[in-house]
Amino acid sequence: MLRISILVAIGLCVVKCFAQENGATPVDSAKAPVDQLIPWLLDEDRQLRGIPFAEVILDTTGKHVLAVDGKNETDQRVIKQISAACDETMKQMNAPDSVIQRILRINEVSGHFEDTLRELLNSTPRLTCDFPHTAQDRVMRSGYPDLRIVDVASKRVFYLDAKLYAAGSRDSSFRTFYFEPKIATNKVRDDAVHFIVGFEHEPRGKNARWKFTRWDLVDLARFKVKLKAEFQGSNHDMYHPDAIVASGRDD
Repeated sequence: MLRISILVAIGLCVVKCFAQENGATPVDSAKAPVDQLIPWLLDEDRQLRGIPFAEVILDTTGKHVLAVDGKNETDQRVIKQISAACDETMKQMNAPDSVIQRILRINEVSGHFEDTLRELLNSTPRLTCDFPHTAQDRVMRSGYPDLRIVDVASKRVFYLDAKLYAAGSRDSSFRTFYFEPKIATNKVRDDAVHFIVGFEHEPRGKNARWKFTRWDLVDLARFKVKLKAEFQGSNHDMYHPDAIVASGRDD
């Protein structure tokens, strides 16, 4: 299976790096694990596309992504309650005196949507809503998901993540969803229904106002994702004294 292949490949690289750092010489002279990993990563069309998000969540957190049940009274009521909160949020954000109308960059607007949705949903009868806590029991605003909604009676959990997108970009292939699996900062700690709510906005025109025109609530139970392999390094890693071959200063 894909997840096993990923773990094996990463595990081989970890073993290789550990051996190199400790001065050990590999017994087998076969191709180095990192040399085996890279071609596999490059073959993304076969291996790294169309991965069920539900499997990613299960394998990284041990929790299940639950599908919306069209015959379940709780699910249908909660969807209506979230829908009402989305309507009111869009109305408040579009108001001329809304705080977001003074913000120039759309990336800085999303936090206000999260705050407003949280406030509205937490004041909704039979629901509680708050920012999800990490495995270390801390609140972290960044990362998936944004909000944790609980139906008080059934204890059924619903995760909600808010997205903003420009009109005309709905069918774009540009990456807009990210999930980074980490143990310490994991915020998915329940078997839950997973929702994305996407708010569409018009370009900030001559009147210098943000106007949101629609929203969609999406069930992620059948959502499929791609893995982007990326090797990273910090400034500390790059600007090592032993690696600098020339320097200059402004006198």
